[in-house]
Amino acid sequence: MDAFFASVEVLDAPSLAGKPVVVGGSGARGVVASCTYEARAYGIHSAMSSYEARRRCPHAVFVEGRYNRYAQTSERLHSVLRRFTPLIEPIALDEAFLDVSGAHRSIGSPRAIAERIRGTVFEELGLSCCVGVARTKLLAKMASRAAKPVPALRGSRPGPGVVVVPPGGELRFLHPLPIRALWGVGPATARRLEELGVTTVGDLAAVPDGALRSLLGSANGRRLAALARGEDDRPVERLRETKSVGHEETFAVDLGDSESLHRHVMRIADAVASRLREADLRGRTITLKVRHPDRRTITRSQTLPTPTSSARGIAVVAGALLCSVDVTRGVRLLGVSLSALVRGGATSRQLSFNTGSDTGLDTGFEKASEGALSNGRAPSLLSGDDRDALPGREAAWEEVEAAVAQIRVRYGRSAVSSAALVGPDGISVERLGDARWGPGESSKGGGRCPV
Repeated sequence: MDAFFASVEVLDAPSLAGKPVVVGGSGARGVVASCTYEARAYGIHSAMSSYEARRRCPHAVFVEGRYNRYAQTSERLHSVLRRFTPLIEPIALDEAFLDVSGAHRSIGSPRAIAERIRGTVFEELGLSCCVGVARTKLLAKMASRAAKPVPALRGSRPGPGVVVVPPGGELRFLHPLPIRALWGVGPATARRLEELGVTTVGDLAAVPDGALRSLLGSANGRRLAALARGEDDRPVERLRETKSVGHEETFAVDLGDSESLHRHVMRIADAVASRLREADLRGRTITLKVRHPDRRTITRSQTLPTPTSSARGIAVVAGALLCSVDVTRGVRLLGVSLSALVRGGATSRQLSFNTGSDTGLDTGFEKASEGALSNGRAPSLLSGDDRDALPGREAAWEEVEAAVAQIRVRYGRSAVSSAALVGPDGISVERLGDARWGPGESSKGGGRCPV
């Protein structure tokens, strides 16, 4: 899709048409998520800091972003794509690979299919997209980039819309492109290659494989050598395995108060648990991420003997991990994620009214964190006994949380929560995509700002 988030905002607010619109956090710590081609003409791009974007274009119109709206539009987009083929591999909300090899007889040539897709998407969504056609995913992706509009201060210039790389013409298309066009070539790798005089994909293809492996490492060198030759045998995969589920937040001001940070950990754990439950996933490895004001980032991980999707269990472990980090210098960003995922929920068990240790209903977040410290253990780690007992103690809470989830589905996410998430303004729960790209200008004090 062309400038997807920004295009949706212009679609919903036609007065924004023709203006440099930036979707993202508008505050000093915000990040650009998307921008119109009028904004790109000033050098603004996704992942740029909002501060830099505003410096380059002071009259840019900043929109905080509405993730749920983009997700709904993405669903409509994929419903269109499914009419052309069931073999779809989503890459992001606004992008997907399609295997249309079975649609030639019913629709026509690859170009005809691509043109039909573009026309149908525009007709039904009111949004534009570009399509790249090739025999491999690498080249199809690059062709879609070549089909994009060209940014200009007085309005973007239309691109081809569809670019087809014909069989046999792969290297003619690929080799003139800059090396940064290849997957896996970031700034550091590009600099090392440019020091050797390698600036295009064709230059890279001419470098002996052994030299690339020696320069970039065996696996990376071998992979880039193959891509430079246009070799990419990856199929379109309908179901891509989820590796991790997490949530992280940038704060409007640095936080150094441990109690406040622990409350944020609880709220983030609640958001992560909700996403796990919605995806029918559980995880074994819990990772805490802390970024200091100097952007130094620390991660701490703990692997449990059995997987969990319990918000309480995640918060207990993440809270103990937080105790191992020096937060007195301030915390700019805080995140929690789960990996080593498995599909499927917990088996049913009877919920007990006994609040003793057999159910674990008294093993709260604060007690776990304080216990790790008072026992003189390394607070980043739970002992073997604690790790073994945690799944049993938290099993009852998973059933409580399942009931909470049903209430939230019926009455809204702010209908019920743990007491620790109740503040002066009511229940503080995180919704997927809320202020996703950093603090807005209106953020005050220690306000949270997810990214």
